[in-house]
Amino acid sequence: DALSRLFARCGHVQSVDICEKPGPGEKKEKLASKFFNCKTVKGFHVAYVVFRKPAGVQAAKALSREGPLLISTESHPVKTGISKWIANYAASVVDQEKLKAEVDAYMQDYDKKMAEEEAKAAKEEGVPDEEGWVKVTRKGRKPGMPRTEAANLRVLEKEKQKRARKELLNFYAWQHRETKREHIAQLRKKFEEDKQRIALMRAQRKFRPY
Repeated sequence: DALSRLFARCGHVQSVDICEKPGPGEKKEKLASKFFNCKTVKGFHVAYVVFRKPAGVQAAKALSREGPLLISTESHPVKTGISKWIANYAASVVDQEKLKAEVDAYMQDYDKKMAEEEAKAAKEEGVPDEEGWVKVTRKGRKPGMPRTEAANLRVLEKEKQKRARKELLNFYAWQHRETKREHIAQLRKKFEEDKQRIALMRAQRKFRPY
């Protein structure tokens, strides 16, 4: 707002974009939402001032000969310190009514778009194209995704590896039983050690009233 007011003497200011660093890219489309995906730039080095007419750029270049430009004046002071913190906090409080109105408007647009897409798909279903092909759609909770040849090969390789590991583990039944016995023996040994440790800790307790 301060930059727009400062350069308004040169011509109509269309927009002011504050960036952390300069970039050659085109200006991104501004988001209409005030509540979602809003990133505030706290510190910046570059500000792009866009005028409606090219004459505003030439007038802005001529301002450097007039001396320093004051952003904060008595009539339009720039908030700093505690007053700035208070203003930022007040701006961060979400207005529930405005938020609800924005969400309702977004959902209405979304429902309208989905209804148009469904109507278009229903209209095109079963109708052959110029080459005689008929578009077939699959309706359901999760539409099937076509698999490529590479994806099919990866799935088959994973199933083959899983089957090989299972066959290797169960190659001999007696080896499988011995593995279970060793595991149970280790669990029992650990249980006995834990019991002895707890008994030792209880024996070391002493009643010391003073």
